[in-house]
Amino acid sequence: MNIHQHSPVSSCCIVGAGPAGLMLGYLLARNGIPVTVLEKHGDFLRDFRGDTIHPSTLEIIRQLGFLDEFLALPHQKAEKLYGEIDGQPAVMADFTRLPVHCKYIAFMPQWDFLNFLSAKALALPNFQLIQNAQVSELIEEQGQIKGVQAIVDGERQEIRSNLVIGCDGRHSVVRDQAGLKVRRFGSPRDVLWMKVPKQPDDPEWSPGHRGPKKHFIMIDRGDYWQCGYSISQGSFADLQRTGLSAFLHQVADASPFTFNRLQQEIIDWQQVKLLEIRIDRLEQWAKPGLLCIGDAAHAMSPIGGVGVNLAIQDAVATANLLSAPLKKGKLSLKDLQKVQRRRAFATWATQSLQIMISKAGKKPRRKPPGRMELWLRRRPFLPFLFGRLIGMGFYHELPKRRKKSGPAGPLY
Repeated sequence: MNIHQHSPVSSCCIVGAGPAGLMLGYLLARNGIPVTVLEKHGDFLRDFRGDTIHPSTLEIIRQLGFLDEFLALPHQKAEKLYGEIDGQPAVMADFTRLPVHCKYIAFMPQWDFLNFLSAKALALPNFQLIQNAQVSELIEEQGQIKGVQAIVDGERQEIRSNLVIGCDGRHSVVRDQAGLKVRRFGSPRDVLWMKVPKQPDDPEWSPGHRGPKKHFIMIDRGDYWQCGYSISQGSFADLQRTGLSAFLHQVADASPFTFNRLQQEIIDWQQVKLLEIRIDRLEQWAKPGLLCIGDAAHAMSPIGGVGVNLAIQDAVATANLLSAPLKKGKLSLKDLQKVQRRRAFATWATQSLQIMISKAGKKPRRKPPGRMELWLRRRPFLPFLFGRLIGMGFYHELPKRRKKSGPAGPLY
């Protein structure tokens, strides 16, 4: 195939139009920096992505000035997350006392979130989104990354830029091509996601995990239930060999649904989506001309649903730290390394907490039934503490204020 240079040359080429990539692209473009975002798919319609919009992200959207417009999209709210302890329901995380405007998690299909963000970004003159663009190689000259080569609608193109940012997730092509070293921490579980259509007589169900031994989660999506069933890592092939019917019996035992209902709704393994859980992080997020953020820099467990929101806070920190040197055309490796230093503690602390919870789930129960419930009741502050850690994270990033552009210019 012939190689064509894509025009114009961008100050920043972002690989991956997920939450981090689009948020970063929007923030840089609004600061006057030419941005090109490359997305390998032609749309955002993929099931069972991170659909939780945490209070920290809602606060960022509020400060950007379009919270009301965003909340007009269909979504569900959860002021608390529930679990099951010793067979009894319990509040595991309470967001009602957080120091933010929206004291809840919003559940929204990720494609709606991404369509909203991309529309906001495309309204800016410095932003362009190229879809059906699969990055194949990095362009490196004299030890400096100068752009990427990508297959765009079947044609090889060259996109040159002063900075390439990998926002392409846990299977990042950018970090692999850059040869960045990864520390892997593993995970004992995978998750199988399914949809179960609602029925008029279904009971109300609060978001959260149910059955600490059975690892079942159910989320209200309006006209259907999004259900997750946790399995031992690498055991999906064995489940498939035993047959769909046997698997649905296991789910029925862990869930409020009967086997007959599940059998009517889930008729093929194609309706069961595997999420392979992994926890890892890069030793170094950057090299000259290149930076990785979000899952490309640190893949998270789905525990707490914090991965999307941690990635968005990476994006905000990146825009805050790199906008000035990008505009001046004086971006250095030290500038890129500031992003990792800024976000390293929040990443390490979140992953450490997830690993601790995962290991605790593997330990055999030593306390008699009721002791854990009694322990939690004696510490009523814990749901608020967990609400703070899940809802806001260990460090909350906010967009820098912009100077007013005139009498009616935007503050944010």
